[in-house]
Amino acid sequence: MPLAVYILGLSVFALGTSEFMLSGLLPPIADDMNVSIPRAGLLISAFAIGMVIGAPLLAVTTLRLPRRTTLIALISVFGLGQVGGALAPSYEVLFVSRVVSAFACAGFWAVGAAVAIAMVPVNSRARAMAVMIGGLSIANVLGVPLGAFLGEHFGWRSAFWAVGAASAVALVGVATLIPRIPLPERKPRLRREMAIYGDRQVWLSIAITALAAGGVFCAFSYLAPMLTDVAGLDSGWVPTVLGLFGIGALIGTVVGGRVADAHLFGVLLTGITASTVFLVSIALFASNQAAVIVLAFLLGLSSFFTAPALNARLFNVAGAAPTLAGATGTAAFNLGNTSGPWFGGAVIDADFGFAATAWAGAAMTVLALVAVVFSLRLQRSDARPSLRVAGAPAASSASAARTGRGALTGTATTGTGAGTGTGTRAGTGPEAGVCAVSPAPGGASDDADPRP
Repeated sequence: MPLAVYILGLSVFALGTSEFMLSGLLPPIADDMNVSIPRAGLLISAFAIGMVIGAPLLAVTTLRLPRRTTLIALISVFGLGQVGGALAPSYEVLFVSRVVSAFACAGFWAVGAAVAIAMVPVNSRARAMAVMIGGLSIANVLGVPLGAFLGEHFGWRSAFWAVGAASAVALVGVATLIPRIPLPERKPRLRREMAIYGDRQVWLSIAITALAAGGVFCAFSYLAPMLTDVAGLDSGWVPTVLGLFGIGALIGTVVGGRVADAHLFGVLLTGITASTVFLVSIALFASNQAAVIVLAFLLGLSSFFTAPALNARLFNVAGAAPTLAGATGTAAFNLGNTSGPWFGGAVIDADFGFAATAWAGAAMTVLALVAVVFSLRLQRSDARPSLRVAGAPAASSASAARTGRGALTGTATTGTGAGTGTGTRAGTGPEAGVCAVSPAPGGASDDADPRP
């Protein structure tokens, strides 16, 4: 794996800490800003909304700009947003600072993901994304609990200052260690990249990602008050439990990244099902201190076990537009991170209690499972027609379609069905002029065998 991919993962640590640390800071922020906890929870949604809007917008506006320069600019703006949050005199200013930081974060994710994918072969995409998501997992292991600790002992503003400092370190790493990424000889065109949104599988991938992420963060966003008000734990336990969630997330990311390239749909079905079971268990046993602590760890493991597969799947079905694929993946995750906390806040405002957020989250993950099954059935259906290899007899082309051997040429399209490669259209993939289907070593891909 190229060193630059790990540098991007380290940068994501700062981004992820800022994105998720508010789950452990809601009570002190609510007290300081004189707002309710559900309203303070909207700060999480504000960040996610900025990510949803910022990812595709910045991906489009930076499409023809040098990749490294873009990353440097975005991490700089992100760091300034953290400083603005630390100095915010009111809830409204803090809200705006979260949106600004989210825009920069979204752009960094979108461009960084495209850079990471471009530097590795097709059959290593999930592992490359696992490295980046690993930065997010480490943020949950170290950054989020540290933010909660700083908030508990030095005030919530100190957590924002700490993330600002981490952003400065990330800036140095990006500026000095990320290589110059040459722009493709064929300049990216917005119309060609936008064509991915005509694919049903792209929209299904967006729905799966948003629902899976939203279900988890519907409950996770209110984990701190759930631990203290429902389970009866002392507030000093909050950083520890958040750290356990992060350890589970790190383990899940590593395992999921290694398995997803070969068994993508299997990872999606297994991980989202497990998250559903754990969310239901949290709702049932929220008042049991030992149970909720263990379940927080398991929920982190199951949710991040699916994350590399969710990212890789979107790049596979939208490989003709790698920059917008990264932006769309970022937007999809944060569409879930917007809707989840909002849904959880609505449940709390309706006086169902903090534990009910887990029931609401489970409902979202069930819908994600339905979308995964539909996507798998659609892929199997698309894989049935025989595909003809130029200059080869029909029987040979059918065999190639089943086994993934050989290459499709000309202008024929494969959609997202047969073969072992990315399923992109011929001549429109990340590398202009490559085959429509590229054989992956060992058959490792979501298209090699649609069975889990």
